[in-house]
Amino acid sequence: MYKLLIVDDEPTVRFGLRSYFDWSSYGIEVIGEADDGDVALEMIEKEQPDLILTDVRMPNMDGLALSRQVSALYPQCKIMFVSGHGDADYLKSALKVNAVDYIFKPVNLQELSAVMTRVVADLDAERAERRHKQEMQVKLNEGMPLLREKLLLSLISGSASKPELRERIQFLGLELPVDAPYWVMVVSVDDRAEVMGHRSERDRQLLWYSILNIYQELIDTHLRGYAFEYQVGEFVGVLRADIAGGTASDAAEALLALAGNVRENLERWLKIGVTIGIGDQVNTLSDVTYAYKQAREAADHKWYLGKNRIITMDGLEYPQLDADRMNKYDPVYTEQLISALKAADSDKLKQVLDPIFADLNRARRDGLKYGRNVCQQIVLAVGQLLLELGVQSPELEATESALWEALFEKETSDEMRHLIESYLSAVCERIGEKRIGKMANLVERVRAVIEENYSDASLTMADIGKAVYLTPTYVSLLFKQETGQTLNEYLTQVRVDKAKELLRDPQYKFYDICYAIGYTDPSYFTKLFKKVTGMTPSVYRDTHA
Repeated sequence: MYKLLIVDDEPTVRFGLRSYFDWSSYGIEVIGEADDGDVALEMIEKEQPDLILTDVRMPNMDGLALSRQVSALYPQCKIMFVSGHGDADYLKSALKVNAVDYIFKPVNLQELSAVMTRVVADLDAERAERRHKQEMQVKLNEGMPLLREKLLLSLISGSASKPELRERIQFLGLELPVDAPYWVMVVSVDDRAEVMGHRSERDRQLLWYSILNIYQELIDTHLRGYAFEYQVGEFVGVLRADIAGGTASDAAEALLALAGNVRENLERWLKIGVTIGIGDQVNTLSDVTYAYKQAREAADHKWYLGKNRIITMDGLEYPQLDADRMNKYDPVYTEQLISALKAADSDKLKQVLDPIFADLNRARRDGLKYGRNVCQQIVLAVGQLLLELGVQSPELEATESALWEALFEKETSDEMRHLIESYLSAVCERIGEKRIGKMANLVERVRAVIEENYSDASLTMADIGKAVYLTPTYVSLLFKQETGQTLNEYLTQVRVDKAKELLRDPQYKFYDICYAIGYTDPSYFTKLFKKVTGMTPSVYRDTHA
């Protein structure tokens, strides 16, 4: 309902306006009457009406004077004049004070109805607009954190519009002076694949939120600035390098203290390690993108420096390398590795790996990506060698498949070297076994296991593999390659040979022989025996006893 105040010095007019017009059908409630402008002002201040229907001429304060004050104090209030005077000067004055309409006495109800219809429509439109603005303001307030993060992202990506930067910062309420010194500090979670791998998506998001919360709290303690998540497992801090009342040395000490506390608190409370990269100080906010690139590059140097460190750009040294050697893998290394593998020389392998990874550590820019590429080249070359030698195995194939995935999870040179070295050692051992006849030894061990356990009806391929410390599939494959028989065929042969031996002695009953060689079903044993020997156990006994 809209609130209406009627102002007129004639009681009969006020009564008529209030009583003979159906205000409620227009969504209007008459909240009171006043007989003069000064009385009306007091009521307006108290009731805050939406509409005022006022006479023009009144004793103390006329309608025009009242309208001027109402327009100044309550601009949203709609004013309509009612007067018995058709004077054009009054009409002009009414229009000057933004009156919405002017009705002559005696009031025509149809005319009043038309005016009210139009006025209420205007009020409805204005109310809807105010409601829309309020809703938009609420949404804007709710989205303010996202808008702030969007601005910070644009700063480090270099996409922030410089002419609008100052205005946007002021609008978002960020304490980031455009002409002030800044640092950028990147916090990169170590062992990211492992950290994410055993957590649900919900737990991951909780972890990232916790890291960001700790980071921001420590920034507020040591310096001024803002932290945000830039990409998965990477958190960026845009930090003010000016400390009120402090020197540049004080600010640098606060920066290093912040980095140390971030690392210590994340390890203590969240049980995770992080590598922290810090770029050089820049002198304006628009240069933060350059500072971020430096901080990111510093963090990437865990490739050769190791994890869980604080790395600053001024603490890095770049060795001078021949341009032809920079980021270029020497094919001679592959030839040396292949030669060592063919000779099954594990010591030689390690000697070749030393210079390979020494060169990788010198290629410090994009070292992780470059190192991964070199390791992939090595694995491909070794896979080709295994095919040429015909010594590929299910075990090595599984190891190689796991290696391809693991290469993308490793973050340091030492981790990659350990991965490659373990794989090459397994390949070297496999080739060595092939070369020196260890396969034959393995076959003899398998045969011994079967000879000792053939009478066990529950003996399985898994039991045999476990006894020789290999998988059932691998054991079966090797045995078949070396003997031409499957494990099941050889086990059946041993059992049938033992049955023949026992059948030659009449004292052993047929079913006792069946159980003694590992079969629980005499009928099955009879069929198997005949299949292998061409005669039933009874016929064999009759002809050989």
